[in-house]
Amino acid sequence: MLEKLVESLRNAPVVKKGDYDYFVHGISDGIPALNPKVLKEISEVLDEQLDLSKIDKIVGVEAMGIHIATALSLETGLPFVIIRKRQYGLPEEHEILKHTAYETSKLYINDLKEGDNILLVDDVVSTGGTLTAVINELKSIGVNLVDTVVVVEKGEGKSIVEEATGEEIKTLVKLDVVDGKVLADSLL
Repeated sequence: MLEKLVESLRNAPVVKKGDYDYFVHGISDGIPALNPKVLKEISEVLDEQLDLSKIDKIVGVEAMGIHIATALSLETGLPFVIIRKRQYGLPEEHEILKHTAYETSKLYINDLKEGDNILLVDDVVSTGGTLTAVINELKSIGVNLVDTVVVVEKGEGKSIVEEATGEEIKTLVKLDVVDGKVLADSLL
């Protein structure tokens, strides 16, 4: 299961951002080009592995959660909402300040309200900064976070988010960068 994703991750280049080893992959960066068969594999596995019967909306985080949410929406017929980097000023808009290993920025939530049953999807959890901030804001809105799924788990980010939020994070692939090479294994 997830053979295409794992193989493509193992072949991903690695660049340094200060002391941080950053892998470059279509699922997390949009470059190199993402093979649609990899994205289809991910959406099929998520549809098979999750109970989506109680989900009202799939929620993805801009930028790299967009293609995952889109593929899963097409696979399941569920609508999706994107947590955006752009402020719209719509009524009920919620602002999130997030900190990662390499940046501090803002995100904005629209079209989610108390009681919505959501599935949160994202590309990578590494330092946990983005996901922790997003989950905490979603909780403050009062949505029902039915599941949170991240395609790639790198480092200790998953446990950091789980400890900070009290939420279980499901991941598909565990990845580490060792000596400039990506080591990846399916968790399913």
